[in-house]
Amino acid sequence: SDVADFDVLELEPPFAPERFIEAIIAAEQAGYDTLVLDSITHEWSGVGGCLELVDTIAKAKFRGNSWSAWSEINPRHRLFLDAILRSPMHIIATMRSKTETAQVEENGRKKVAKLGMKSEQRDGVEYEFTTVLDIGHETHHAIASKDRTKLFSNADPVVLGEETGKQLLNWLESGANPLEESLKVFTEAAHTAADMESLKALFEEAWRTLRGSEYQAKAKEIYDLRKSDFDNKSEAA
Repeated sequence: SDVADFDVLELEPPFAPERFIEAIIAAEQAGYDTLVLDSITHEWSGVGGCLELVDTIAKAKFRGNSWSAWSEINPRHRLFLDAILRSPMHIIATMRSKTETAQVEENGRKKVAKLGMKSEQRDGVEYEFTTVLDIGHETHHAIASKDRTKLFSNADPVVLGEETGKQLLNWLESGANPLEESLKVFTEAAHTAADMESLKALFEEAWRTLRGSEYQAKAKEIYDLRKSDFDNKSEAA
């Protein structure tokens, strides 16, 4: 079948977070249902993106102290992510990725091992999305590294196509409340968390995902209950 018509808005550098927010708002006001941001790596490490802004602000205002500069950039980056999360549109974002490697020792010899793909964006950005698909450059196969929809739970690589879009849209329109689902997933995971460190990591992801919703307080209640379980166990020990 024919590929659907689409309109393109070319963003020119500098790629400050506010440029992306303006583009998202413009698409909303124009009545689009779906927006593809290609790519949000630019907002982070592109010309005039967050990393460049930190350097510029550090030199101009804080005598080169990048720690102080981050206090200005963090809220701007957060507003960019919030614009994506709160949009009434379906938003697909692409990110560049690089293969992460580490030096390991095998039979007394050092070698470089591939650890998987690392997105070129702020660490943890994957938590903000419902589904994250890593696409191999050579084969163009996609495999889910995170998936709240359970559509890709068999972990088999797939070639993305029109059918993938239909599956995602059906899931989104099925009446399933994604936030309610996220709370349910967190609740189940929290009750089986092996230790406080695992519980903390689960709660931090849930807190980000449920930001601004009534489910956030419920997640905190579950976290506090499980935390008191661990506290009691350590006291008993």
